[in-house]
Amino acid sequence: MDNNILKSIGTIKDFTVVYCERREVVSFIEKWHYSQNVNGLTTDYCFKLLDANKNMIGAMIYGKIAMANVWKKYAKEENELIELKRLCCIDNTPKNTESYFIGSTLRWLKRNTDIKMVLSYADMTYSHKGTIYKASNFKHLGMTSKGKVIMYNGKRYHDKTIRTKYNGQLKPFAIKIKKALIDGDAKYIDTLGKHIYMYNLTK
Repeated sequence: MDNNILKSIGTIKDFTVVYCERREVVSFIEKWHYSQNVNGLTTDYCFKLLDANKNMIGAMIYGKIAMANVWKKYAKEENELIELKRLCCIDNTPKNTESYFIGSTLRWLKRNTDIKMVLSYADMTYSHKGTIYKASNFKHLGMTSKGKVIMYNGKRYHDKTIRTKYNGQLKPFAIKIKKALIDGDAKYIDTLGKHIYMYNLTK
C-alpha cells in the first residue's frame, strides 16, 4: 500500500469500497486523519476506498461506543448501535467522494449486520461542523459538553487512554501515557464540544 498517493485516479463510478482488516488501514489513517492515531480505538468494521488503479484513497473504521452506557440514550440493545469512529480520504479526490464512501458502508452494514443506528461526532476543536454527515442524511442531535484530551508527542488522546485495559490489566500504552502525565511530558488540554449525528439504518 502506498500512503503517498496524492491524487485519485478515475471518477467516483470507478471507485471501489472494500471491507477489510484493521491492519490494512491503520497507517493510512495515521497519515490522513486529523487525529493521526487509532490508539485505544474499539474496532468492529473497517473499510478502504480504492481508486481506478486500486490505490487506497480512503479509510473508515466503525466500532462499539467507547463511553459506558452512552448507547442507552439511543438504542434498546447495545449491539443495535455503532459509532463511525474514523473517516478520511486523501485531499485530492472528486466532489462527493466522502459521501459516496459513507453511503456504501452504510448499505453494507444494513445488508450484513443487525445494527440499527450509526452514531458519529464532528469535533469543533478541529473546526468540524459535520457537513459530510448532513450530506449523507445523518440527523443532527445536538452537542456534547466540553471536555479534556491528553496531548502527548504532538498528538491528542482521549482521556480514557490511561484507563484502557486488556485482561484486567492496564495496557502498556496506557501506563506510558500515565507516566508521561506524571513526568510532565504529557498534559491535559481543554476541548470544545462535538456535534452529534445519527443515521437510522432501519428507515
